Amino acid sequence: MNDASTRRLGERIALLRRHRAWSLSFLAEQAGIAKSSLSRIEQGMGNPTLDTLWRLALQLEIPFSALMASTQSTVTEADISVALLDRHHTPQPVDIYLMTLAPKAQRRATAHAAGTRETLQVIAGNLRAGTENDLATLEVQDVHRFPADQPHAYLAGAQGATALITIFYPDETMS
Repeated sequence: MNDASTRRLGERIALLRRHRAWSLSFLAEQAGIAKSSLSRIEQGMGNPTLDTLWRLALQLEIPFSALMASTQSTVTEADISVALLDRHHTPQPVDIYLMTLAPKAQRRATAHAAGTRETLQVIAGNLRAGTENDLATLEVQDVHRFPADQPHAYLAGAQGATALITIFYPDETMS
């Protein structure tokens, strides 16, 4: 993310935290991150990982896209990048992402809110994806649907992978 995107992200997180009347310490503890890290993110000086942003969104009870939309940017971490393509709020909240994984890249995701589901379609390369206990092997054009309210993973093959990920949230309280 560029400096302007990082600053907008920090402002958005701080606003959401204050709106809930939560202290910096409380949100950091709930999200499992250091208070100093959260402080730097809110000040627009940090470079948060995908995992950190997902954990913050989960604790703030908002979709990951609510944070991404504020940055208008792609989030890149080591060998994985995620770009928000679109968001819909009605009748059911839905986010659509483009995720690119370098060869052999691995992304392990924590559980999203109860009732959240994901649909993944491979558009380049190959990967294994799904819930930790039920990973499907996917090639170009394959589609896999799985419950995202439990830990899940994306494991790229030797060629890497690009996939469209659609997240269906359970209700409009997540928007």
